[in-house]
Amino acid sequence: MNAPRKSQKGKRFTADYIEYDVAMTKGSALLVKGKKPVIGLYIIVAINTGLRVSDILSIKHSDLYHKLEGEHVDLVEQKTGKTRHLTINKNVKDAHDYYMKHHFRGNKFELEVPIFISQKQSVYATETFNTILKDIFQGDAKNISTHSLRKTFGRRVYDVNGKSDAALILLSEIFSHASVATTRRYLGLRQEEIDDVYLNL
Repeated sequence: MNAPRKSQKGKRFTADYIEYDVAMTKGSALLVKGKKPVIGLYIIVAINTGLRVSDILSIKHSDLYHKLEGEHVDLVEQKTGKTRHLTINKNVKDAHDYYMKHHFRGNKFELEVPIFISQKQSVYATETFNTILKDIFQGDAKNISTHSLRKTFGRRVYDVNGKSDAALILLSEIFSHASVATTRRYLGLRQEEIDDVYLNL
């Protein structure tokens, strides 16, 4: 489990996850109607890939452009140095296709630059995304950061696979965790189980 980070006031916290459907709805709305559609695209990519923010920020348009559902993108994780064989699902494909059709104003050469570039023409900083996400998801979770979307992915995988041990084993591998126990703590499952002990007395 990642060590809790310190907030600006010095308090330590770990990011909470956001319900998948809430994140998907808000991401889609930003993509279609928002002033910064690239933020909506970021949210959709994050909750459908489980990638760390540093790896998402390295993705170029050419990595996703004209990709079919089920095709793969190979990304080298910045933290681990491992190559991640990422499968493109329908949500990511449709979101990127929409962005390219309605918002991309570049030429073919700009397909080779990172997707998540601000109006200042520089790649967004993680801290900037953290601030933006806190505003977007205010009231949906207590402690919100880019890590929240990674956890949203994890909880979604766990839920749609029947909350099974097999799902946790897969997530442990996807997240490069040392053990399934680490994955359980990371997703907040262990704390929920402890809470239930008290609530069920």
